[in-house]
Amino acid sequence: MDAAKSLKSLAKMIDHSLLHPTMTDEAIAKGCELARRYDVATACVKPYAAQVARDILAGSAVGVCAVVGFPHGNSTVTIKVRETEVAIKDGATEIDVVVNIGKVLGEDWDYISGEISAVNRATVGNGAILKVIFENDYLEDKYIIKLCEISTTNAVAFVKTSTGYGFVKQPNGMYSYAGATDHHLRLMREHCPLTIGIKAAGGVRTLDDLLRVRALGVSRIGATVTESILEEARRRGYQ
Repeated sequence: MDAAKSLKSLAKMIDHSLLHPTMTDEAIAKGCELARRYDVATACVKPYAAQVARDILAGSAVGVCAVVGFPHGNSTVTIKVRETEVAIKDGATEIDVVVNIGKVLGEDWDYISGEISAVNRATVGNGAILKVIFENDYLEDKYIIKLCEISTTNAVAFVKTSTGYGFVKQPNGMYSYAGATDHHLRLMREHCPLTIGIKAAGGVRTLDDLLRVRALGVSRIGATVTESILEEARRRGYQ
């Protein structure tokens, strides 16, 4: 079968996101069961839910992704490292960490490099992989490029666009976010080697969205609408 038309290849691009602050334990458990049913890449959960996800996904090919410093990235490096270690002990196979955005905007690159290095060492040293969340809605291109360079130097597994919760105040006083824009995805792909994956999160809500970002070089997405994306793929002949 043409790999481009493989349902499994699409499913294995998806981290099924179970991160909304209102999600109950029951909702998280049901989400993990859905992730298992569709054989996605991971179920992405709040750190305290890593054990639940591990137990539900045991024996499957679906990993457990836990977020760290989520969603604003403001924890100390020590706390981020410890949160990483505990999440992996509890069953996480992947870690998505939010950088300290204020330090990025202040161009404190030694701090950012040290933070990413410390969390990556804790992650890889405990047998997991790291995705670094930039929160692009807050950043000019020059900051994104610099974060790509630092992430490359530290050989992280993935760089990621957004948390999905990085709401920016608009001129009308309302808050919104763009998430994974084509421009930012192209920029990240251009400034990272192919050894580093790109994860698009925020705004990838349809099969066409997934196919579009895949064409831009994305190999993983964060999605809350996994079922509708994959059922639409099945309707279109993916097997």
